[in-house]
Amino acid sequence: MLPRINPTSTQAWFLLKKHFEEEMNRKHMRDLFAAEPERFQKFSLCLEDLVFDYSKNIINQKTLKLLLELAEDCKLKDAIKAMFDGDKINETEGRSVLHTALRNFSGNQVMVDGKDIMPDILKVQEQMKAFCTSIHDGSWKGYTGKPIKYIVNIGIGGSDLGPVMVTEALKPYTVKGIETFFVSNVDGTHIVETLKKVKADETLFLVASKTFTTQETMTNAHTARNWFLASGAKETDIAKHFAALSTNEKSVTAFGIDKANMFEFWDWVGGRYSLWSAIGLSIALTIGYDHFIALLKGAESVDKHLKTAAFDKNIPVL
Repeated sequence: MLPRINPTSTQAWFLLKKHFEEEMNRKHMRDLFAAEPERFQKFSLCLEDLVFDYSKNIINQKTLKLLLELAEDCKLKDAIKAMFDGDKINETEGRSVLHTALRNFSGNQVMVDGKDIMPDILKVQEQMKAFCTSIHDGSWKGYTGKPIKYIVNIGIGGSDLGPVMVTEALKPYTVKGIETFFVSNVDGTHIVETLKKVKADETLFLVASKTFTTQETMTNAHTARNWFLASGAKETDIAKHFAALSTNEKSVTAFGIDKANMFEFWDWVGGRYSLWSAIGLSIALTIGYDHFIALLKGAESVDKHLKTAAFDKNIPVL
């Protein structure tokens, strides 16, 4: 459980409000820089290749001191530890919040309800690696014997937004010969317009739904399935062109997807953080599995920084 502390009831909050009203309310950015030419050096941090510049905020050293006191009053350090320790800090659903475990390369255990979850994570990552390799080296063939050229990710919310953002940001790393599309809108125009850009015998569809019952996702998935079969493919060919990011094996196999191509993720992965899980398969297929692992390791370095850096030098905290 997280400590139940209302920030607005703390002494630090009272002092911050007073500080703003009496000292900072009428400050202008140009005046702050004029008074402190070295302001950037004072209010910026570096972590590997990242530069975090927070100098363009209406703050001074006193503001920063009071903000850090607020973090202390709210027991932020305890909350960070609780998250990494697997405590059920998602109180609404009674779940751990452990997207950090998905990028844990330390070799250490991560426990949830008395079970080390790392073996399951590593198993899915190996499954993803083998799958990506077969697509990229051309050994995975479609129903006409052609390799896969197009990836169509069908999902909504966290099963769409994170992968879209990452593949767009890392577009220069796109694997040669691969083109990726994302379909999320239940309006049929989105899937129909996407299908005009791909060829059935060279397309792999990723259906991203934990329960395999999400209405918007499954509506689009069935549209894609019907289009695929109308192209001349047989029901048995679905296994060569569809994979599932799900845990509902019964519904996945009923759809026609081989259970070997079902990639699991867990309820301790929140939707907005799911790109680090099997939901990131579209990312790995787009930029290559090695680059996907590099992405995970970059996130791990920030996790370590969050856990160990003093709050006044801690980028996520600041």
